[in-house]
Amino acid sequence: MRWSVRFLNERVKSETLSFPPSILANFLRIAEMIETLGPNLGRPHTESMGDGLFEIRAKGREGIGRSIFCYALKESREIVILHSFVKKSQKTPKKELNVAKERYKELKNE
Repeated sequence: MRWSVRFLNERVKSETLSFPPSILANFLRIAEMIETLGPNLGRPHTESMGDGLFEIRAKGREGIGRSIFCYALKESREIVILHSFVKKSQKTPKKELNVAKERYKELKNE
């Protein structure tokens, strides 16, 4: 049974699809891998961020992109991309993580 990858909303879809070309290509390749193999790919493709959040780790010539996701429901085979951004520093900025956490709360309260 295949997995599905969806965006929380159009804003998140736009954030993600506006990645620079080589980062976007890597993101799309990883998303296809998730649909086939599931989200527990591990490094260098995905990694747990704790508290029910995970990241897709897309690299390209232009830098490093991150897409933070969660599972839609505990037993579903669907992940939801909550936030995407291009990293400018080694560590994920708190601001970016907080955006994903807020969107995660909103999703869980629907």
